[in-house]
Amino acid sequence: MDKLNVAIIGCGRISQVRHIPEYAANPDARFAGFFDLNRSRAQSLAEQYGGVAYDSWQSVVGDSGVDAVSICTTNATHAEIAQAALAAGKNVLLEKPMATTLGECEALVDSAAHASGLLMLDHNQRFNKAHLMARDLYLAGTIGKLVGFRTTFGHGGPETWSVDPGPKTWFFDSKQTSMGAIGDLGVHKTDLLHFLTDENVVGVMAKLATLDKTDPAGRPIPVDDNAVAIYTLSNGAVGTMTASWSFHGAEDNSTVLYGQRGIITIYGDPEFQVVVTKPGVDPEKHSVEPIQTNDNQTASGVIDAFVQAVRQGQPSPVPASEALMTMRAVFACQQSSRTGRAVEIPQNRKD
Repeated sequence: MDKLNVAIIGCGRISQVRHIPEYAANPDARFAGFFDLNRSRAQSLAEQYGGVAYDSWQSVVGDSGVDAVSICTTNATHAEIAQAALAAGKNVLLEKPMATTLGECEALVDSAAHASGLLMLDHNQRFNKAHLMARDLYLAGTIGKLVGFRTTFGHGGPETWSVDPGPKTWFFDSKQTSMGAIGDLGVHKTDLLHFLTDENVVGVMAKLATLDKTDPAGRPIPVDDNAVAIYTLSNGAVGTMTASWSFHGAEDNSTVLYGQRGIITIYGDPEFQVVVTKPGVDPEKHSVEPIQTNDNQTASGVIDAFVQAVRQGQPSPVPASEALMTMRAVFACQQSSRTGRAVEIPQNRKD
């Protein structure tokens, strides 16, 4: 297969710091073009990287010369564009969250199962080397059976880094995003728990709240800026997941796994990204690689994995079926917070 002809749909910040530079650095990919609601933004990127500026996302998926698309648009448009791209035979790299309703997510899983192209979700924390090491350590039995965990993703909020920064960012518009911190950051940490432990979230008790962020008129934004969940995994382990847009200082992207014979701490030490502690012995410390932050974007590995899978005819590195299990947990968090009750997810059970 010749180089992969890629088009970018949505040229906001995540495109500009991850998708575009990582495709540009991949020798097996080239740009067919760009689409953005801001036409001049797409035109500028086309002039810089090659390709054309499309007039609509429909013209992108209708272009027979396009092999693959990165969909980096607002949450509410993910399902429609991804469905159309899959129907047109494109390979699709879709930003999270997968969609804004459970029905849309399930429909995407069905479409991906019957499509000629593959659908990959951009759950980038799976590709981080420290997370890969921690997964290997846990699955090798280093700390024994998992009994608990805590995982956190918090920073100062999307208005601090969005391509259109400030309180008018689309992240604060419920019509465009449908969910706040739980969909922006909670998706990552929920998927990471699944990935690290090879278990699924099967029970949720959660509280979502708007505690900090306001719109230009000073009113609380209509989506959550903080989410705290108690998760039960399919092996019975119980722990917490925290997602926040109000960590006004250093980002926190840490995870701790508590086993019957020890603890694995990931990104809890400023120097050593993975630390294994056990009773009676010195800690086992590993310096692997720094975590990506909004202020320090590094190569994620997502685009390379996507390009390789498409060119070599491999399965999706992050399949829609696995993303669906993560989204069930996210929607369960919303339901639990709304009703004040625990929510079971029998579809995520492994038995």
